[in-house]
Amino acid sequence: MSSEALTMTASLSVAPGFWTILREDLACVFQRDPAARSTLEVLTTYPGVHALFAHRLAHRLWQSGWLFAARLLSFLSRMLTNVDIHPGATIGRRFFIDHGAGVVIGETAKVGDDVTLYHGVTLGGTSWNKGRRHPTLADGVVVGAGAKILGPISIGERVRIGANSVVVKDVPAERTVVGVPGRVVDTRNGGAHEANGINLDHNLLPDPVAKSIACLIERIEMLEQELAELRHEPQPAAHSGQCRTCSAGDLCCEHESMHPETSRILAPKFETEMQN
Repeated sequence: MSSEALTMTASLSVAPGFWTILREDLACVFQRDPAARSTLEVLTTYPGVHALFAHRLAHRLWQSGWLFAARLLSFLSRMLTNVDIHPGATIGRRFFIDHGAGVVIGETAKVGDDVTLYHGVTLGGTSWNKGRRHPTLADGVVVGAGAKILGPISIGERVRIGANSVVVKDVPAERTVVGVPGRVVDTRNGGAHEANGINLDHNLLPDPVAKSIACLIERIEMLEQELAELRHEPQPAAHSGQCRTCSAGDLCCEHESMHPETSRILAPKFETEMQN
């Protein structure tokens, strides 16, 4: 191997300096938040940036054995920013917390590079054991507002987790997770609005529940047609644009009791039926 190749390999293996990482954390804010207008504004008004900078320092204290000082710094940062990051958590480069409010990251959590969390996200544990009990997020993961990722699970590269989802199982790379509990959806809406390869369109998520209902409706229509053929009856009329008869009753938005103008007419009838 040539000396030039050895020099290149050595330069790639050298870990970035503390200030280099902080500059990257600051720069990624402008790449992922169009509301960021100036460095002064970000440094003074972004609680997610404040919490991350404090965690970088607290994590170094934690690794150096200054455990109480690290926890104290983390506690003070939480009081200031409303972001609770345990100093033992490992956070990768170019990490961004949008808005910052209510984010919780546990002690044994590991977060890769270029990860984005929105407000209300929890990387929590599900065990009282001393070992690994928090999730691991690979590079490029985007977690929507209010999502909970619980337990010693692994989230693959470039996974998108929808808002308010609850994830308790491993997720392979390049997947989208939605729902409670979180369900893996293979279809990706990738390619658009990417910042440094990070897809921020976490609002464009498929709805597996709506898809299942659509499949059921299609199946019911097919069964109605087959039943009409067996009975030698005319084929049922198309229901396009019409409300199907169902068992929703007064819970249906089309029910007359849901309209204020008819509630005065229905109220005396309802009272009479209750008395009888």
